[in-house]
Amino acid sequence: MYWYKQVFNKTVNPLFHYGERGLTLLFFVGVFVSLLPSCKPDNLQNGATPKHFDIKGYFEAEAARLKKRNPLITKTVTHNGFTEVKKLNITNWNAELGLFIQSDINKPAWRDSYNTDSSATSIIYKAKTSDLKTQLVIITKNEGKIKWIMIYNTGNNKLYHTREKLSYFPDSLYMIEKVQKVRLLNENSYLIKGKLN
Repeated sequence: MYWYKQVFNKTVNPLFHYGERGLTLLFFVGVFVSLLPSCKPDNLQNGATPKHFDIKGYFEAEAARLKKRNPLITKTVTHNGFTEVKKLNITNWNAELGLFIQSDINKPAWRDSYNTDSSATSIIYKAKTSDLKTQLVIITKNEGKIKWIMIYNTGNNKLYHTREKLSYFPDSLYMIEKVQKVRLLNENSYLIKGKLN
């Protein structure tokens, strides 16, 4: 669940109370901010072509398309065996497909981190090392159109271990299966399934 709370600060800007020191500080902050756009370590720059299938771009385009279409969804959420089913219209498709969008494998640092196996009907990306979040991507096509995308993600640190299996069938079904084990706590399993009507 995504929450946003806007906080308004009604106090007077402290820069106006410090005369030249405030203006000098404002100048250096302005210079620093103007230099930020040139620092893009994790993004493709200058319109570079992605080496792998553009997962992030594909799902952002799907989110925009589904927002415009506004289909009725039968959404099933299961947590540790307890299930709830609702019919609804999704108001924020970028958030709904957020785990898919975040499974981007085209960051420059990961350019050579995946083995690729492709044919006329499928593309498979497999991580070369176990420390990468996205370990496996399978894309199946029929006559050039995507029929199914499966993404397998993992996350490990000293506090928790997670496994995610994301499945997407355009204009039909999306599914998120997640298992999370937090140290010293019980395992949690989640299943989110959205069926487009």
